[in-house]
Amino acid sequence: MIKRIKKYATTNTLVVLGIVLGALFGSFFPELALEQKVIGAIFISFLKMIVVPLIFASVFIAILGLGSIEHLKNIGLKTIGLYLLTTALSVIVAIVAMNIFAIGEVVSSEGLEYAKAATIAPFSFETMILSFIPTNIFHALSSGSMMQIIVFAIFFGVAALFLKPTEQEPLVKLFTAVSEAMLKIAEWVILLTPIGVFSLISYVIADQGIDVVLGLWKYILVVIGVIIFHAVITLPTVLSIFGKINPYRYLSDVRESPIMAFSTASSAATLPVSMRVVEEMGGVSKKTASFVLPLGATVSMDGTAAYLTVAVLYIANLAGVALSFGDQILLGITVVALSVGVAALPSASLVMMVVILNQIGLPVEYIALIVAVDRILDMCRTSLNVTSDLVVAKIVDQLEKRKI
Repeated sequence: MIKRIKKYATTNTLVVLGIVLGALFGSFFPELALEQKVIGAIFISFLKMIVVPLIFASVFIAILGLGSIEHLKNIGLKTIGLYLLTTALSVIVAIVAMNIFAIGEVVSSEGLEYAKAATIAPFSFETMILSFIPTNIFHALSSGSMMQIIVFAIFFGVAALFLKPTEQEPLVKLFTAVSEAMLKIAEWVILLTPIGVFSLISYVIADQGIDVVLGLWKYILVVIGVIIFHAVITLPTVLSIFGKINPYRYLSDVRESPIMAFSTASSAATLPVSMRVVEEMGGVSKKTASFVLPLGATVSMDGTAAYLTVAVLYIANLAGVALSFGDQILLGITVVALSVGVAALPSASLVMMVVILNQIGLPVEYIALIVAVDRILDMCRTSLNVTSDLVVAKIVDQLEKRKI
């Protein structure tokens, strides 16, 4: 254990150094930073390479480990309930912050255009439900459709519960070996983290440019402020109440995952790291982590929900539309519902924003005013999404341990 602690401490130090040096390199040598983008792309590709087999194997083994449909129902309801709670709290924090600071002066939408909005198909409940169900599991596996993979893995696991022990045993051995092999590869990839982080950060800084950031500094500060508040106040409070542990000690132990999420801007790519760190450093059982974290990587969207709430209220101010308290409550409910509902759809954040703006009656063209800094804020909100996953995993694990 001491060796593992030293290993992660060293990795964390090097990752933070990579972020700082990457930001400086991207600022002072933007042309070189843009040229070396492939290094960061290779790093993320290595992480994504192991995500699909890891999720499938982990969810399947976790369900068999639960041993019964009743236990699956209990842990599933707890997990979904906690994810909805933390998402709702992040939206409340965002609404309160925007009412306090009220940023955004009226700007005409004339001349603004956001072409990507035209590519978004109209949202419907039927489309949402159908997007959860894989018509071809091999296509879902090859395309990396996470929600469909999880749904099939759950059905596969539940079906395996009804098999004879002699029929279950080879499946357990196979998928346990697959899961362990993927986590072993994750260990190797983690060694590349400082280099990958340096490449990713330097590219983002060079690509976005400091002028764009300065032009939207109030908006950026509010979004980041909401994300930080939720990460250091709201989530630790929830963890302390339900988990009955020191939340800051736990979050310090597993801090490598949010740092990785910030660098990659991908919850899925961070999943292998989260599963390794939460078990080895956070003390969460493999059974709990294998079920809660893959689900969270798909449906937990605290950061995204907070970001979208601030963005929509900011756009409303730019458009000169005053939203009443009731309108803001309805906005919050819509964001929470959509955060789970559109998780399986491509470009989930864009889909959510277009749907919400259309519902409120605001021109989607206003997205063009904030999209320039979306990549930077995506890193921040992904880090919060992963932090929420880690918190919920620990709470569920603590609740399960108390039952024993």
